[in-house]
Amino acid sequence: MDLIDIGANLGHESFDHDLGAVLARARTAGVQRMVVTGASRAGSVRALELARAHPGQLWATAGIHPHHAVECTAEAIAELRALQAAPEVVAAGECGLDYHRDFSPRPAQRLAFERQLELAAETALPLFLHQRDAHGDFMAIMKEFEGKLGPVVVHCFTGTRAECFDYLDQDWHVGITGWLCDERRGQHLREFVKDIPGHRLMVETDAPYLLPRTVRPMPSHRRNEPMYLAHIVEELARDRGEDLATTAAATTAAAAAFFALPDPA
Repeated sequence: MDLIDIGANLGHESFDHDLGAVLARARTAGVQRMVVTGASRAGSVRALELARAHPGQLWATAGIHPHHAVECTAEAIAELRALQAAPEVVAAGECGLDYHRDFSPRPAQRLAFERQLELAAETALPLFLHQRDAHGDFMAIMKEFEGKLGPVVVHCFTGTRAECFDYLDQDWHVGITGWLCDERRGQHLREFVKDIPGHRLMVETDAPYLLPRTVRPMPSHRRNEPMYLAHIVEELARDRGEDLATTAAATTAAAAAFFALPDPA
């Protein structure tokens, strides 16, 4: 397989000691290309560093996650503008709203999201977005920027069928993770992932988070990593009623086009 992991937090400290081995295992599992998520000021710098250190295998995003919304100052926007000018940075974000944990005050989240959308309208980069338990405000803010933004993916989708199709009605993309494999929280996704058009569907691990609960044998460390993307795609193909090669090819083609990634070396 030739798979693309559109969201891996490889700058996380849990990868500091063995990133080379992690990337090698990913290649062996067919995950040839990965996009490293930038979700904070420091994290976005780190994502770009990793992309530059592994050309042709890693690319980066640059943004400020709603958990870190208080970081999104005028100085931070200037930093993001510079980062997003780098050729290795293929999307703006991760940014958006998260009312599930409320690690940042909601007004600060909304302001940070709006500031980053203003920057994205300027740079015309694809958008890598986060939304959890904030669908109404999320859609209202995005409506303010209608016609001004580049391609959009709502990554790590965990919401309802209605939310999913609100996004698809806007011609946005949806990113599916190992949440699909969680019998406690992700069962509802299995009921409608078959209805997502293949050219709007992408896959990701969100590593080191969201280790698929159906992986066997289950690793004792519980750390997710890009090699498990192949397992997610297998489950997704089953739920879509497709053979594995069809789902793999569709999600890879969608991701390569969305991020304008070159063919693997």
